[in-house]
Amino acid sequence: MTRMPQPPYLAAPVSSPDMPAGIPYIVANEAAERFSFYGMRAILVVFMMHHLKDAFGHDAPMNEQDAKGYYHLFVAATYITPLVGAMISDIGLGKYKTILGFSVFYCLGHLALALDDTRLGLLLGLSLIAVGAGGIKPCVSAHVGDQFGDTNKHLLEKVFGWFYFSINFGATFSTMLTPWLLKELPAYLQQNFPQWSAGRSGWVQHVGPHMAFGVPGLLMILATAVFWMGRHRFVHIPPRGWAAARASVVGEGGRALLKLTPVLLCVSVFWSMFDQSGSSWVQQAEKMNRTVWGYTVEPAALQAINPILVLAFIPLFAYVVYPAVNHWFVLTPLRKVGIGFLLTAASFGVCAWVEVLLKAGATPFIGWQLLAYVFMTAAEIMVSITCLEFSYTQAPHEMKSFIMAIYLASVSLGNFFASFVNFAIKTPTGAPRLEGPSYFLFFVLLMLATTLVFVLIARRYREKSYIQAEQPAPPDLPPGAGGPVITQVVP
Repeated sequence: MTRMPQPPYLAAPVSSPDMPAGIPYIVANEAAERFSFYGMRAILVVFMMHHLKDAFGHDAPMNEQDAKGYYHLFVAATYITPLVGAMISDIGLGKYKTILGFSVFYCLGHLALALDDTRLGLLLGLSLIAVGAGGIKPCVSAHVGDQFGDTNKHLLEKVFGWFYFSINFGATFSTMLTPWLLKELPAYLQQNFPQWSAGRSGWVQHVGPHMAFGVPGLLMILATAVFWMGRHRFVHIPPRGWAAARASVVGEGGRALLKLTPVLLCVSVFWSMFDQSGSSWVQQAEKMNRTVWGYTVEPAALQAINPILVLAFIPLFAYVVYPAVNHWFVLTPLRKVGIGFLLTAASFGVCAWVEVLLKAGATPFIGWQLLAYVFMTAAEIMVSITCLEFSYTQAPHEMKSFIMAIYLASVSLGNFFASFVNFAIKTPTGAPRLEGPSYFLFFVLLMLATTLVFVLIARRYREKSYIQAEQPAPPDLPPGAGGPVITQVVP
């Protein structure tokens, strides 16, 4: 039997004003993948403090400082492994194959967390997820930019905004669902299906962690399948190879990296504070009045406020705030980042005030944290989305994934710092040296000092953008096809 030739890959953007055809597959993949990641991450601190078992099935929880410390170590690892994925992508496999390969590790990590609620399962699962999620991160965001050429590059800012929208669309539902699965599902089963739980209360209690980690795993499998389905609609920029990458590092790529590094070092301080919404903010929420309209909100579920606000703020900033401000002065990418830093300091200022109230013996309403989330989410829009697009456009072609990985390494550096602070402030008795208002005020002052340094860096920065070269569109190109040129065959 003669083997039918496989359809070709699409390998270069063409001159077309339309939205590239592969974008819907990338956006859908990102929504499902972020559902899996943020759903798992939302319950990590609560799981480590209340549900962790030893090898014999006995409770073996961590204390607050250890849970925060290990949480930030995991996040840091997830954002340092992109350096490995980026090198594999840019030098050898290309973005598409790298994303598919690392997605397998990602799925296995979720499986380990879903099946084993001991420290061994936690270590194995988080290690595999850190490798898998980290490996695909720089490739996915660079893959978005690769779909565009000079003719439709004006759509990049909007597409990166909607790409970020998809991240938070997935995160919104997962950060509300997984805390419920972890805590409320066992009680729901015992109340509504007593025949299942009769004589098996231990099994029912274990259902919470298994389902809370298992559902995100299923979404990661879906994300991988959706990405594979779009393979013939994507622009596949071939890997440049070792020689081209090495030449770029010592030449133009190296110069671009040196320019970006001081900017991203400042951005790492933002991430050291932003990612505490999953650690210190959750622990603070446990001490607050969380009753809203008669319903008590789970502390971990409060993290859903952030993605919900992001979904509202992305169009608000793109179509209202930015155009309005641009009438008064030009909002360059670096100006957006600087304003975002000040908003970050304001959010931690609110958290410090909550700690003052708690220390005075009050039980403040959770609305105070909502205000902090408003400031932090506005900061995220101005810092994270801006840096995502900025890092891509400032990266030479040979180093797109690698420089995206350097940007993600700023997230890692920030979380390493947050982890270091939480381990370092522990006294020999386990009590923290920095607690209450002083803990949050430390980060407020750090962010303000960072902003002053950033202003000096931004004034000296000179932008240079790199967009993928186009080829003429074929005469029979269907309208709206996104126009890549066929130069490669699927193996």
